[in-house]
Order: sequence, then structure tokens, then C-alpha cells
Amino acid sequence: MTATVERAPTEGATGSKRSRILMKGNEAIAEAAIQAGCDAYFGYPITPQAELLEWMARRMPELGRVFVQAESELGAINMGLGAAATGARVLVSSSSPGMSLMAEAMSYMAGSQTPIVLVNVMRGGPGLGSIGPSQSDYFQAVKGHGHGDYKVPVLAPASIGEAVELVATAFELAERYRTPVILLADGILGQAMEPIEPQFRHPPRQEFDWALTGADGRPPRVLRSLHLLPERLEEHNNVLQAKFREIARNEVRWAGEQLEDADLAVVAYGTAARIAHSAMRKARQEGIRVGLFRPITLWPFPEPQLRELASRPTAMLVVELSAGQMVEDVRLAVEGRCPVAFHGRTGGMLPTPDEVLAELRRLDATVRAGGAT
Repeated sequence: MTATVERAPTEGATGSKRSRILMKGNEAIAEAAIQAGCDAYFGYPITPQAELLEWMARRMPELGRVFVQAESELGAINMGLGAAATGARVLVSSSSPGMSLMAEAMSYMAGSQTPIVLVNVMRGGPGLGSIGPSQSDYFQAVKGHGHGDYKVPVLAPASIGEAVELVATAFELAERYRTPVILLADGILGQAMEPIEPQFRHPPRQEFDWALTGADGRPPRVLRSLHLLPERLEEHNNVLQAKFREIARNEVRWAGEQLEDADLAVVAYGTAARIAHSAMRKARQEGIRVGLFRPITLWPFPEPQLRELASRPTAMLVVELSAGQMVEDVRLAVEGRCPVAFHGRTGGMLPTPDEVLAELRRLDATVRAGGAT
């Protein structure tokens, strides 16, 4: 699967051509959430995801739905927690420093099994860093974000069209497993514009037996993450861990291209995967057989699929917009079956396809010479 697929307008059932529209990534994500039935949005402006909030500020009131620009990221995420506890479909969006402020509430939602979708359009860090694109929030997203033993599904689109599809998937996963879900993008995807087919999905509604909707005629319900008795908290953690194992079994998503005959494999996600795809095509033109492995779920990480792949290519190159974070999970998955090299840029800088190609040439030459990466 390529990161970007340009297609001509397609013929519909009646023979009419389905039009495509040009949308900015932030705005497309926002509209996809609306079309997926988002009942309430809470946020606070921060670049490079501000257009998402601006789109929701206009569209949600038009539809009679809830939009709140909170006084801070802390206010936004806790308002989101309260609304999601009633069974509403809730979206909260931010960027890297703002997501850090939301960590405590994220842990509360994981502990109380409250479904919500969070969008992080990553910027350069650490600290306030810059407004340039980055993937340096990988650890934050896949290792739990907040305190305690928990994980949440993390979806990483590589194009605006895929982001639109994954927004609906995020709401489905959140409600199916009663969990927060993160859509992890970067400043490039948020700010870029691409033509997309406006085929938004509308996940069906379901009745929840846990939602706090008022106890008129039924026993009261309680959503909480506080369990003061150690025995009771361990029981609760065992339930959560069983759920995480179920998610890991059932919800792994990844895409691959030209891996069947590959001597080298590039592993990348999001914008980095698009850059790696261009480098892969150039390498193929030079006779270097390179394939692309693209995780779509960063958690659950496609460990079994990557481990199986590691028995075929002679080496892997991980490309990230960071100093190297996903590369650790790749090395753990590969378990030493083949060498794993890394190439990354930080601070909002992007590696070029030619940079990645140069790394592939070096890796190919090293492997052919029988050396280590």
C-alpha cells in the first residue's frame, strides 16, 4: 500500500462520477468526527492543530451539538471525561505540550473505562519546542501517556484520506472496548491539503449499560478509577489487562508494499512512511530491492507480523521524525533476527527521500560486505 494514492474520479452505481474535494488535514479530521456522530468537542487552541478546533467551532453549533473552547487543556480533557461518562461521543484535540497536560485525565479514563477519542497533531519538542512537524510523542502515546499499568489504541494515518477513515475507526474501538483512543498525526498531515473522496463513515450507535444518564427507574451506576483496597484494585487491573490482551489479538493494523522479494525493509509510519515510500521507489530503480512496512496501529504494535518479516530481508531501516523511539519496538519485535538501522530528524526537520536513499545504499553495501549496521 502506498502512503498516497492519487485516483481519478470513480464511477458510481448510476454511472455518475464521484467528486473529490480538497481539504486540509485538520479540517478533514474534524469533519470526519462530525460525520461519525461526535456529540461534543472540547479543546484549547495550539498550533499545529488549531484549524481542527476552528472547524468544530463553526460546524458543531450549526448542528446543535456541543462545542467548548475550554480555559486550558486541563479543562478541555476533564470536560471531555465528564461528557464521555454519559455515553456521548466525545472528541478532544491538542498538540504535544497540550497532550502532556492531559495525562492525568487520560489515566483516569483508562482506569474508569471511559471511551473518548483524542487527536494529537504532533509538534517539535521537548518543551514548547517549535510548531514544526515531529513524531517525538511516540513514547508518550504508546507507553501509556499517564500513570499506571494501561495502554490505549493508537492509530497513525499516513494520508488525509486515511485519517478520515481512522477517525470513524477510533470511535468504534473506543466504544467497543470502553477505552480512550489516540489518533496520532503530525504537523505535516494536519496542515497539508489533499483531495479526498467525501465518503465519511457513520458508526452505528449502541446502548451502554454503564453510562451515567440518571437513575430514574434503575439502580445507580458508578464510573470510577479509585479502588482503595489493594485486593479490589488488583482485580480491576486484571480486568483491564485482559482487555488489553484482547485488543492486541484483534486490532493490529499495518500495511506493506513490495516486501515479497525485499532484501531490505524500511519501517516507518505517518509522514515518515510517505518519505520512505519515495526513497523505496528510487532504490528499486537502482536495483536495490527495498520494501516498506508501515504500522497503522502503533499500539497494538504489529510485532508478530514484523517478527515474521524479519526472517526474510537481510536488514531493516527505521525512519522517524524523532531521535529514535519506534525503533526500540522494532528491535524488540525482530528479536535479533536481522540488523536494524535508524535514520531520523528532529525539531521539525524532515528527512528527504534522498537522505533515506543514501542510508539504504549504505545499509545495502554493509550487508553485502557482511558487516554489522
